[in-house]
Amino acid sequence: MSIDLNLEGETALARPIWLVSLLKKVFPLRFAVARATRLPILRQLIDRWLFDGDEIIFLPKDQAVQTLRVNEPIDQPREIVLPSQVVEHFVEEASVHWIMDVCLCRAAEGCQDYPVELGCLFLGRAALDINPKLGRRVTKKEALAHVERCRQAGLVHIVGRHKLDTVWLGVGPGRQLLTVCHCCPCCCLLGILPSLTNRISRKIRRMPGVTVKVNDRCVGCGACAEDVCFVAAIQMEGGRAVISDACRGCGRCVEVCPQEAIELSVDDVRFIDQAIAHIDTLVDLA
Repeated sequence: MSIDLNLEGETALARPIWLVSLLKKVFPLRFAVARATRLPILRQLIDRWLFDGDEIIFLPKDQAVQTLRVNEPIDQPREIVLPSQVVEHFVEEASVHWIMDVCLCRAAEGCQDYPVELGCLFLGRAALDINPKLGRRVTKKEALAHVERCRQAGLVHIVGRHKLDTVWLGVGPGRQLLTVCHCCPCCCLLGILPSLTNRISRKIRRMPGVTVKVNDRCVGCGACAEDVCFVAAIQMEGGRAVISDACRGCGRCVEVCPQEAIELSVDDVRFIDQAIAHIDTLVDLA
């Protein structure tokens, strides 16, 4: 089925380009803003303005499935399940698909390690009001191809309802916009998580049922602790890696460990369905 990609008359030009350029310039201040949430008065204001109603989930990288172990009896046949199926489900369900021309975070940071041109994917009718100078409406097939390119580039999918996006894009209502970010560890906005107050940071969490642990193969090389973790959840203690509760389960550390000493496991084979069901309660993409 084809769709009309001409958005003339469908957009309110919600945010002017000069404002987006300003956001890029102030992007380095994000850590200071995050630290400000630890002050009671500012915490309430920032939470209400930028994070109210948020539910955001880090999806483990598909490559981590090589060491993903589903905790179920070994005599039962297992279907291979990939975390990216969550994104593909919502791409299939959505009536509107919108790809940003660039990743605002990587553009603001001048990223040299990951493609700046692989921008966020927004799903839902609220995306129709995004300034067309920032991106384009695409077909379902194009959206799926974009997601695959992001995976091949080594980016991590982060999916959910994010009020900040409705604010800077000037669109709404929030229930009609699902954000699918494709994030790198060096530039991602959510690198501010360790600086945020817990009241806000707990709204951005790992996929239901996912755990990450260090096994006995760890030799303390430190490869997993060197600019790998989005949220600085890995520390070296007593000659071995230790993963804290701050871990969001993206699986990057699983990939980089030369000793295969980090395992990503899930407690329930239905973890994909559980994640989809939870996100379904947050948005209306019809």
